[in-house]
Amino acid sequence: MGTGNDKLRVNPRKSWYDNVTEVSTRGDLEVTFKLKQPQPYLLTLMASGWSPIYPCHVPAREMRQHPIGTGPFKFVDFKPNEYIKVTKNPAYWKPGRPYLDGIEYTIMREAGPRNLAFFGGKFDMIPLNVSIPTLRDFKEQAPQALCQVGTGNVPRTLLINPSAPPFDNSELRRAMGLAFDRQAFLDILNEGKGAIGGNMLPPPDGAWGMPREVLQTLPGYGPDVEKNRAEARKIMEKLGYGPDKRLAIKLSTRNFPGWRDYAVIMIDHLKEIYIDGELDLVDTALWYSKMARKDYIVGAVPIESGVDDPDQMFYENYVCGALRNYAGYCNPELDKLVNRQSMEANLQKRKVIVWQIERILAEAGVRPVLFYPAGGSCWQPSVKDLTLMTNSIYNGWRMEDVWLDK
Repeated sequence: MGTGNDKLRVNPRKSWYDNVTEVSTRGDLEVTFKLKQPQPYLLTLMASGWSPIYPCHVPAREMRQHPIGTGPFKFVDFKPNEYIKVTKNPAYWKPGRPYLDGIEYTIMREAGPRNLAFFGGKFDMIPLNVSIPTLRDFKEQAPQALCQVGTGNVPRTLLINPSAPPFDNSELRRAMGLAFDRQAFLDILNEGKGAIGGNMLPPPDGAWGMPREVLQTLPGYGPDVEKNRAEARKIMEKLGYGPDKRLAIKLSTRNFPGWRDYAVIMIDHLKEIYIDGELDLVDTALWYSKMARKDYIVGAVPIESGVDDPDQMFYENYVCGALRNYAGYCNPELDKLVNRQSMEANLQKRKVIVWQIERILAEAGVRPVLFYPAGGSCWQPSVKDLTLMTNSIYNGWRMEDVWLDK
């Protein structure tokens, strides 16, 4: 609720809980949430990996250095850019869990050295971000490895700052949204695997995304790429740009393979409509504060979705004033629709409103969704009872059921 004097951190997802007016407890086993309006899916937000439970009796200063929670493992040590270590929690509420004595997470920025370490037997698993092309290396160099490919709920987007001229012109933003060959991203980066969708993860993995025939009616999603780009060039020429007068931009992104790789392709596509981009790579430690300050013009920015639910997507990224609304987009009529879908308990009626919101966002052009990448997780055969989520990379990592056959 943010009512205490001792602040652990700024909550980037505070807008998730704007509908909550009061939280009260009765004894150790009952809690009551008072809401401004009905919100059937509040429990979904609370159950996501983005909603850890912290003890309020521990000072924030101690929590930053030695976090305490209620999970199956306890914090041991963290060295930035090196590792995180946790150990078994003997007081975990579920009897007999976890099975593992502890977990060591080695932090490696680049995929090549990480994969080689796995091939050499240093790691029991690589939980995320094994690229589709490198899966061939796993078959050749670690044929015993078990790998699973999934399409995570982390869409890659073009982020535009609509308060920075000339991008305050909606026609220019529309032209940029028309420039992209979405299938090309999947073909180049993922050997065709992955998905094309709007803000909500498309079916079958997603419950709220538009089917392809509806999605293709949105600006920029039509299957005829050359037709889209021809329309974009006409818009650009109308705005005074052309082969002899090109628009130069800096395209900012986090210096991380899963971000910068698709940013390079974006720059190539924008050249087709008289826009020349220069890649601006930003260190992770500086990235999120840079976005929060709106210190960018154009960016390649994934949406880090904690759970496949419209409340999470729209309240976090698009309502007026949300901390992670990096574009600063504000449309009071859209906010009303977001509230309407949040109150709607009927799944089909809610889906109709969600798709209406998708159309408004696509036409605003402040954050066109480009594609949903596919990626792999790989582990040694000795890792048992690992279950991966199909609709979010941020859930299912309690590791309470995993054990090692060693």
